[in-house]
Formats: sequence, C-alpha cells, structure tokens
Amino acid sequence: MHILVTNDDGIFAPGIRALSAALSHLGEVTIVAPDRERSATGHAITVHSPLRVKHITGLPASAAYAVNGTPADCVKLALEGLKIEKPDLVVSGVNRGANLGTDVLYSGTVSAAIEAALLGLPAIAVSLADFRETDYEGAADFAAQIAGRWRNRCLPPDTLLNVNWPREKARGVKITFLGQRKYENKFDLRTDPWGREYYWLGGAVVNDETPESDVWAIENGYASVTPIHFDLTNYRLMAEVESWKIDLA
Repeated sequence: MHILVTNDDGIFAPGIRALSAALSHLGEVTIVAPDRERSATGHAITVHSPLRVKHITGLPASAAYAVNGTPADCVKLALEGLKIEKPDLVVSGVNRGANLGTDVLYSGTVSAAIEAALLGLPAIAVSLADFRETDYEGAADFAAQIAGRWRNRCLPPDTLLNVNWPREKARGVKITFLGQRKYENKFDLRTDPWGREYYWLGGAVVNDETPESDVWAIENGYASVTPIHFDLTNYRLMAEVESWKIDLA
C-alpha cells in the first residue's frame, strides 16, 4: 500500500510527522507538503509564480518533498508533476485545530484531500480539535485505523472522509454531517510603525451544536467522521429555478 501524506501546517509540523509514522505501519509513505504553514488557504493553486521542490530527510517516510505552494498544489504536483508512484490513498493532516462544519470551505487540510478526490483517489483529512499540540498520536493512530479499513471498502470517487479528533481521549466515534460553524468577525484597525493603517482579522467562534453534527460530536468528546463530496449543487432547488422560465432575452 502506498500512501501520499500532505498537510497545511508545513512539512516540519509535528502533526504530519505523527501521521506519517502511524501510516508507515500500513505500507510505503511519501510526503509532499508545503515548506511553511499555509493554513486557511482553501483550494488555492499557484498559477502566477513558479513552484519549487526541495527533498527533505529525517521524516518517517520513504521520501519527503517540501513545496513552496499550497496544499492543493502539493497534491497536484505529487500526482502530475513529480510522477511518484501512484498512491492508493491520500491522507492530509494531522491539522493543528479542528476543521468542522463550514470551516471545510477555508481549510487547506481538507482542500488537499478534495484535490486528491478530484484526481480520482480516495482521501482522508484529519484534524486535532486543539491548539495545544498534545495528542497528535491519538489522531494519527485513528486515521491509520480508518486507512487500514479502507483496503476492503469502496466509496464513490468524488467522496472523502473528514476526520476530527477531540481535545481529550475520545469517548467514542460518531459518523456525522457537517454542522454550522461561524465567526463573530472582528476587524481590528491598527497602525504600523510607519503610520500606515492595517486590519487584523479575529473574532469568536459561534457553534451551532445540532445533535449528531460534527461540531456537536467534537464538543461532546467524540471523534467525528464525516463523508463529504464536492458536488455543491442544491438539487432540491433545481425544479424551483426551472419554474422561473429563465431564457435568453
């Protein structure tokens, strides 16, 4: 089994080291990850500047490459540029901080897994719902357990699993749907040393803890596993919009 590992926290982040070590028990691991933190880049790709690749040693993988691009760049480059052996599975993480609900639209971690799914490969995104960096091993081992079971399972080619591991030891596992996770955005107006104004984005998280959502599961101490896909079509509204009789003027 060949597994491609990536992330958005950077190739030297502790989460990717823990994940690669756990997955190495299943087979060969290749790491292709950003050379620095690229959190909240979403599904951005680099088209107006060159991508540079550097071979990295000392990581628990058969080969590791740092890329000066986004997580989606890393997956694209690994599969269509570097021409590494085609992986059986792509795993992105372990992210520092949860990726729940609507956060998946911003997440570089999840976007890397989506890119793999777009290219026809099974993928898992895994995140630790904590910023204290205390239990990457627990999240990594859980992801490896799921990856091991994947060998005998089959999901549709446009689907990935979004996995979140709780702050403390998980009390169980919940198969969940994406909840609502919004922010009370606050743009703090500041002044730099040269007197120029700038804004710094912050704000508190507002969680909609609907029972059995991924947000609810993590807040209640469960590991969350959410099958997601990238077809954003609202099929329920197609007939309604059809009734508008939209036509060329």
